[in-house]
Amino acid sequence: MLEMTREEFEELVAEALDRIPPELTRLMDNVAVFVEDEPPAGDPELLGLYEGTPLTERGEWYAGVLPDRITIYRGPTLRMCASREDVVAETEITVVHEIAHHFGIDDERLHALGYG
Repeated sequence: MLEMTREEFEELVAEALDRIPPELTRLMDNVAVFVEDEPPAGDPELLGLYEGTPLTERGEWYAGVLPDRITIYRGPTLRMCASREDVVAETEITVVHEIAHHFGIDDERLHALGYG
């Protein structure tokens, strides 16, 4: 397995977030991004997870709720990548994938766009 500290991985996630176009980040609302070492036990290969209510599904009832949560998992990413460059690329894909869920884009569409 490729070695990378949690701090280094968190920096890659931050850099991936910084590459999201400003016109999209301005539209993001009530969402927080976290890094965890491992995903839930039932899905050990999961790279990222979006939990929340997509922007496309929010209505008048949406107020006073906890932020949506995007979690990027370090362990599975490092296990599947052969180099630091692979980790950088995979982390960016995963971050974009999970942010897309925040915007209401489903997995089928993301796979068609190459973010599967």
